[in-house]
Amino acid sequence: MSGLSHVDKSNRPTMVDVSKKTPSDREAHARTIVEFPADVAQRFSDGDIETAKGPVFVTAVIAGVMAAKRTHELIPFCHPLGLDNCKITIELDSQQRAVVDCKCKVHHRTGVEMEALTGASVAALTIYDMCKALSHEIVISETRLISKTGGKEDYFRDSA
Repeated sequence: MSGLSHVDKSNRPTMVDVSKKTPSDREAHARTIVEFPADVAQRFSDGDIETAKGPVFVTAVIAGVMAAKRTHELIPFCHPLGLDNCKITIELDSQQRAVVDCKCKVHHRTGVEMEALTGASVAALTIYDMCKALSHEIVISETRLISKTGGKEDYFRDSA
């Protein structure tokens, strides 16, 4: 057996059976970094920029929350979850990169890591989409789980 949760004893892909698990409070925090060329980064000096498609970060927050809520439609073995909360924040760091944080909460039998990762990822992709007319040199450089609580074990990234 591979030790992978989504592979059965016959090495076939499968959904995890959570029916016997006890529901508990579960939270996850994911982060994605979006790097801009200097000329694009300077346009965010007031915290956001308005484009023909609308305000970039505001639109990205909405897209990220919508995506987190629909993660089960995108990733085959994710359970459909009615999220109790999904909060996305986008801020520029000292290097003028957009730091996209997505925090999800649920009371359920399964965790929300994939929802948080999906929310952060789609928010970053939305930033790229809305800014690509300014430059195709924008880089979505990393997406990672920062923390998760509830379920079998908690996880906290050292460099959160």
